[in-house]
Amino acid sequence: MKINYVRDGLVEESHLAEFILYSEQKPGEDISPYYLRSCAKPLQASLLVDYGANLSSEEFALICGSHAGEDCHIEIAKRLLERFGLDESYLKCGVHAPLSRSMQDKMLIKGEEAGAIHNNCSGKHIGFLIACVLKHWDLETYYEPNHPLQIAVKEKINSLCEAGVNISNPTYSSTVDGNVGVNMPELIYPATTDGCGVPILSMPLRNMLIGYINLFKNPKYSKIKEAFLNYPYIIGGENRLDTEVIQNTENIIAKVGAGGLCIVVNTKINDGFIIKVHDAGMDARRFAVLEMINRLGWGNINYDNKIKTISGKIVGEIKVIL
Repeated sequence: MKINYVRDGLVEESHLAEFILYSEQKPGEDISPYYLRSCAKPLQASLLVDYGANLSSEEFALICGSHAGEDCHIEIAKRLLERFGLDESYLKCGVHAPLSRSMQDKMLIKGEEAGAIHNNCSGKHIGFLIACVLKHWDLETYYEPNHPLQIAVKEKINSLCEAGVNISNPTYSSTVDGNVGVNMPELIYPATTDGCGVPILSMPLRNMLIGYINLFKNPKYSKIKEAFLNYPYIIGGENRLDTEVIQNTENIIAKVGAGGLCIVVNTKINDGFIIKVHDAGMDARRFAVLEMINRLGWGNINYDNKIKTISGKIVGEIKVIL
């Protein structure tokens, strides 16, 4: 796939991307691994269901999302921390300004400084802490790779994503984990530390997509499905692509991840697609995602793909080419 910015007939800018549709297997499909980044969040959150966490769909939305740090997100985050006997000091995700420019302006006027709770991954970290409370695991080291939580997360993601299935000539290594008593094969793909400080796995794009299909078609995880469909603004917020997609379609779930990733699932027909823009261009990703939703007939999202001068004259357009 290419996303070309064509200005008066000349390709001025071009972005290369991978596109995989779940219901379609293409010969020679790229099986190179990529990091899941924030696309891992709903897969990680499924452990809370397994552990019997009594959370609302709205609360799951915060835990699954990459929120913009607006008041609606912070209120839910504080409520969850208080309910489980926690506070912001337990969060190991680091501090950055809210993704919402409106919230940044609001805090600037009030003279308020951002905290870890404004981090777009604070919901995920709160979910991790809740899991530790439920399982009586150490709260201070929940982000470390050898913590029982992170070992359980890795095994859960590999299971949902069927790591090794649909992969040609996989190489396996057998691992034994004494904490949770699991002996399972896993593919040797790179792992790293995500931007928010927790371990993150890599795998081929199709396996990421398989994980989403397996998650959202399973009635056991209906609250996570409802979280996306019923609380799209909590999932993202101001100017967030996944929020835009869900708000302008029916039965469609979307989740963005750093590095140019976006996974889209049509929950009505249990199909989906994944897009990975190689240069991580966020605008190019948006045009590709919206265009493919429309082409597949999963929605009719109006968006402006025209290239314009400052005064509004149209001088070109952005084209998505498969």
